[in-house]
Amino acid sequence: MSLRLGDVAPDFEANTTQGVIRFHEFLGDKWGLLFSHPADFTPVCTTELGKTALLKGEFEKRGVKVLAVSVDDLDSHNRWIPDINEVTSSDVNFPIIADENRKVAELYDMIHPNASEKATVRSVFVIGPDKKIKLTLTYPASTGRNFNEILRVIDSLQLTANYQVATPADWVEGEDVIVVPAVSTEDAQKKFTKGVRVVKPYLRYTPQPNK
Repeated sequence: MSLRLGDVAPDFEANTTQGVIRFHEFLGDKWGLLFSHPADFTPVCTTELGKTALLKGEFEKRGVKVLAVSVDDLDSHNRWIPDINEVTSSDVNFPIIADENRKVAELYDMIHPNASEKATVRSVFVIGPDKKIKLTLTYPASTGRNFNEILRVIDSLQLTANYQVATPADWVEGEDVIVVPAVSTEDAQKKFTKGVRVVKPYLRYTPQPNK
């Protein structure tokens, strides 16, 4: 099944390193990051899970619950976690789904047969509190993900969910944002009291409204 932005993220029940969870219940009213790994005891995956653990405070600050997926079983996950903690100086503190029957991988179209018939690609799904998919990213197995970019996108998604703004190329937290075309310049000047800078009638900047 091909999932698109705005679709409701499929719910599921799964066994994880922190017990059985039901996905939508696990998320509650929080944002979610669901991301897959090709296999346990692999080098790139080890660095990624360690990096995610080290960023625990950043995800918590943004109200994001993290959930990883691997098609290996629970025993394998539990044997792998000490390695991750050791080599990345971290403490894996989020659940890893044991998806040996590939239920979640198939539900979220994480297996791309032309890349590998068995292992998942490095899929990323950011899910909003409304349980709808806000972002999808797909990396090949050979390329580790940029988690600073994932945090940047979450910052943008959360900002645009609360204000009528978009974020320009290479935007990072604290920089000016763009007023969306649906808001007239006159209304923007009333709405964004820090000021509106008009570059073109369709390109208007304003300071980040929640700063």
